Amino acid sequence: MSDDTQKVPLREKIGYGFGDLASVLFWQTIMVYLLYFYTDVFGLPAKAAGVMLLISRLSDAIFDVVIGMTADRTRSRWGKFRPYLLWGAVPLAVSAVLAFSTPDFSDAGKLVYAYITFIAFMFLYSTVNIPYTALLGVISGDPVERADAATSKFIGAFTAGIIVSATALPLAKYFGQGNDAKGWHMTMIIYAAAAVVFLWITFFGAHERVQPIAKEKTDVGRDLRDIIQNVPWLLLFVVTILFILFVCIRLNVTTHYFKYYIREQSVTLFGTTHKYGFEVLASAFNTVGQVVSLLGTALVPVFARLLGRKKAAVILFIVSLLCTASFYFFKPEDLVLIFVFQTIGSLAGGPISALLWIMYADTADYSEWKTGRRATGLVFSASIMSNKLGWAVGSMVAAFILAQTGFVANVVQNANVLLGLKAMMSILPAAVGTVALLILMLFYKLDEQTMAKVKAALDERRKAGGQAVAAA
Repeated sequence: MSDDTQKVPLREKIGYGFGDLASVLFWQTIMVYLLYFYTDVFGLPAKAAGVMLLISRLSDAIFDVVIGMTADRTRSRWGKFRPYLLWGAVPLAVSAVLAFSTPDFSDAGKLVYAYITFIAFMFLYSTVNIPYTALLGVISGDPVERADAATSKFIGAFTAGIIVSATALPLAKYFGQGNDAKGWHMTMIIYAAAAVVFLWITFFGAHERVQPIAKEKTDVGRDLRDIIQNVPWLLLFVVTILFILFVCIRLNVTTHYFKYYIREQSVTLFGTTHKYGFEVLASAFNTVGQVVSLLGTALVPVFARLLGRKKAAVILFIVSLLCTASFYFFKPEDLVLIFVFQTIGSLAGGPISALLWIMYADTADYSEWKTGRRATGLVFSASIMSNKLGWAVGSMVAAFILAQTGFVANVVQNANVLLGLKAMMSILPAAVGTVALLILMLFYKLDEQTMAKVKAALDERRKAGGQAVAAA
């Protein structure tokens, strides 16, 4: 297959990015605000919310692999992965609205409702998002084109993150007018409607170019054996779980951190002093993080070309870890330092996710090179499973620490709760992230030279239609 057939037009790269613009309208909301919604709006105890989030996301993580293998075996006039964007968009939107609705049930009834609606939402999210993510692996076989498409994906993601960070709390307050449950319900209706439109833009705008070389059908067991024997993928799987833990623990308690630790602050801007509540400060903090993460992600192709994917990820990881750890020393009045280090840390941390996804696409190529078989959907679905595992554990850890330190929603918190919030914004995630960094530095071996060899071999096989595999 010639290089020209692997070129992706700019309009298609932009169209592909709309898929994550849709997905992250949902994902950013649950990352940053779901634990807060369940404890302070919905009315669940922190520990019950933590257990529910753990069980829901673990079950969904298993479902991810099922969807990935199903997508790999899908045959339609639209390809393997695109049909899921067309038919899954509306059910996903409806499930999201239901998950952010607060029924007038008893405490036990609310807990059951939360389990049902959130599990349904996560299953439908996986049904759409895994095929969408796997589309990156077949949109082109050219690593440079793929990196550009990944950049568009993450620009879409961070744009959605900016929208949610800047608008979720203010919209909930505006629509609620003192009724937070109503406010969150209306906010999610707006996000869900927009997401349907964006997913359909991706469906009509993106195409699948890379086809498997192998002609024979493979069974599920063989696909699973291939991925388990893919050492670079296994390493990225562990790194991703730890990286998501690093991010998730902080995001889950950011709103709590501003509501109960930072609290209302007087801020002087351009000679005028104003008082700002936690909604404004938390929204500004999250928005700054998303904006500079977007800027950093836009530079991913530059980082990847100049440093290589692995080296760029390692350097950015170090900077992000140092900025995160520094939060342990900040007092509520240190707002300037809090925002400065959030800016630097987010500029460095934002591109890491994009680099990891590009590296996952490399592991799909590597597996095909070694085995002669390609299971892109499984590679990406199992990779997304690592995200879900990280979020499951991270959300549970955050909720359990809140409960263990004596957290009670909507009251003044004791010293243990405040210390726990500081630790979850700083040293706890930094410790987890350090382990991920060490694994990436010491053991991951797919560098640019290796991948150039892999790409050349795969291109030759496609031209010849051959089945030869690499020597073990």
